[in-house]
Amino acid sequence: MKVGYKDLGTMPYKECWQLQQTLFDCRLEQRRGGIQGEDCGTILTVEHPPVYTLGKSGKQSNMLIPQSYLESLGAEFFHIDRGGDITFHGPGQIVCYPILDIEQLGIGLRRYIEILEEAVIATVAHYGINAERLAGATGVWICDREGDGEPKNWRKICAIGVRASHFVTMHGLALNVSTDLKWFTMINPCGFVDKGVTSISKEVGHIVDFEEVKQLLVANLTKLLTDEK
Repeated sequence: MKVGYKDLGTMPYKECWQLQQTLFDCRLEQRRGGIQGEDCGTILTVEHPPVYTLGKSGKQSNMLIPQSYLESLGAEFFHIDRGGDITFHGPGQIVCYPILDIEQLGIGLRRYIEILEEAVIATVAHYGINAERLAGATGVWICDREGDGEPKNWRKICAIGVRASHFVTMHGLALNVSTDLKWFTMINPCGFVDKGVTSISKEVGHIVDFEEVKQLLVANLTKLLTDEK
């Protein structure tokens, strides 16, 4: 099975959302028409100008600043159709939108989300970062473990929120590479008030190569997806 890849560079959120929807609708039409080849879909990567997005079950109260102040910062806001609560997308962050027929790949939605998490965990491990899952919270997390082994100071390095219909996916993940983390102080990230946000660059103490991280992430994700069949 083949999974395509397209890097969109920098693109405004609304334009990219419309592109996702077009590809998503096309993939659904192919399923309805019984058209199934070796092509299972496409992984899109993109970097957005500053934007906050709120998932369909999210709470508006998790946006901590008024619309007028948000606009004065040059940021946008969209209430969208993915799962999850509020998050931020912006410069220095790799956003990855796989538009895939996961049934063709032989996986269910829960396994698909696990694969997204595993791809990120493998990617940040390349930089010496030990990331993990956190029970009851989607995404990829980092914590401190001291002598007693108990986890402390949970902080999210990658947010995950997807939409799926008839085994076709859209939306995806957002990995903080060198993101300006002050943007996250204006929200309760993913609805959490007791956990932080981090980036690869913050964890390793220096700026890492954005394009290198992107290529590692896509390679890890593609391998995990195609190894399932």
